[in-house]
Amino acid sequence: MSGARAPVLVACAHGTRNPTGRRLIAELALAARGLRPGLRTTAAFVDVQPPTVADVVRDLAQTGTSAVVVPLLLSGGYHVHVDIAGAVAAHPCAVAAPPLGPDPRLVEVLHDRLAESGADPGDAGTAVVLAAAGSSDPRAVADVERTAALLRGRWAGPVTTGYGSAARPTVPDAVAAARAAGARRVVVAAYLLAPGHFADRLADAGADAVSAPLLPDQRFAAVLLDRYDAALVAGCDD
Repeated sequence: MSGARAPVLVACAHGTRNPTGRRLIAELALAARGLRPGLRTTAAFVDVQPPTVADVVRDLAQTGTSAVVVPLLLSGGYHVHVDIAGAVAAHPCAVAAPPLGPDPRLVEVLHDRLAESGADPGDAGTAVVLAAAGSSDPRAVADVERTAALLRGRWAGPVTTGYGSAARPTVPDAVAAARAAGARRVVVAAYLLAPGHFADRLADAGADAVSAPLLPDQRFAAVLLDRYDAALVAGCDD
């Protein structure tokens, strides 16, 4: 995209009723703007809370404003490939960027959260279950598995995956399987941006410890801007 003004960055999150989760998502968009003064940003959501991404993109298009929708999501799935893709499809001046994950920088954050929970990356007896929200879309599952593979390269013990819904195994089943395989300690790595319904459920998964969600962390703002920049080449003039 070229023109007098850069396109608006539409930071599109899933949506949550959790007030801390809402605050952290809002702060992520503000952090991106802090790294790039003058960048225009606005928020949109695919579920739970308004405004919807379709409404935001439509309203911008009606004013002749180009936009890049960046999914504040950790993997591709229905919301990326259907909700967000559908919102931009009818508007030539809007494009969609890939989701935030997988990305090695997010794995660094995961690693840090695990260390903060007391897990030892050098202990081969400590197993990690990477806990994602889950999706029936195999592309989303593949993204989570790629993230697990990246984390596996930095962890002495086994790293497996578990899901909150739609995909299998569930997090409790993955924790139980890790114990059955001989792990002395099992830690759940919350592959979630912020607190919310699924994060609350992880405490009951049977693990010895659960890491905190990934936000806040300044590295996310850099990933967000990278996704925005990569999508610009597919856009239009503002």
